[in-house]
Amino acid sequence: MANSYFQFKQFLIHQDRCAMKLSTDAVLLGALAHQPSPEKILDVGMGTGVIGLMLAQRYPTSVVHGVEIEREAFYQASENIQGSPWRERMVIFNASLQDYSRNTLQKYDLIVSNPPYFSNHLKSENSGRNFAMHDEKLSQKDLLEGIKQLLSKDGLFWLILPVREMKRFRELTRHSSLCLSRRYLIRDSPQSDPHREICSFGKGLETGVILGEITLKDNSGQYSQIYGELVKDFLLNH
Repeated sequence: MANSYFQFKQFLIHQDRCAMKLSTDAVLLGALAHQPSPEKILDVGMGTGVIGLMLAQRYPTSVVHGVEIEREAFYQASENIQGSPWRERMVIFNASLQDYSRNTLQKYDLIVSNPPYFSNHLKSENSGRNFAMHDEKLSQKDLLEGIKQLLSKDGLFWLILPVREMKRFRELTRHSSLCLSRRYLIRDSPQSDPHREICSFGKGLETGVILGEITLKDNSGQYSQIYGELVKDFLLNH
């Protein structure tokens, strides 16, 4: 997925201006994230805009907002939104989550994020990539505080992180108003250890966590049936 553009079934993603290119992580989160009837959706750290566009496709009456602090990514996502069939229902803000959550009265029924997750790691020489991957500009604590402020009473927050980082985030939520609702372990192949988790969180009492596993490829190296089912409405050749 490293080309300058990527064609989905109903929209096109340009990614030449984004340091972080389109990834399986983003597509998987866009395919899994849901809420029964969201009026307003927020994509935190919009990047190319792919997750927001997938959700605009799935929910034809929802308003979709995005926040993106990095200027080039903001322009890229704006371009992709304007080229989509859902541009009248989508708005992106060039702001940090911290600033946006402090300065808006909006509440969202569905919030998604594929956030920067490296903490205290060596950085590359690419400043844009560092911005997108390292959490100095959006710590897990700041992410949690922003979500608590923006999530509606019956809303759901969906998040993808490496396994170790998700464990840290789940620990943070134990002392907050967010409760874990669903937890998916993601592995590349049947033999590999899980390398990502996708979790959803809501407000209120924890009623029991639904646990699932998704294996991306089968023993032959082909995309698995479960992955194909998840992305069939979005990706070509699935």
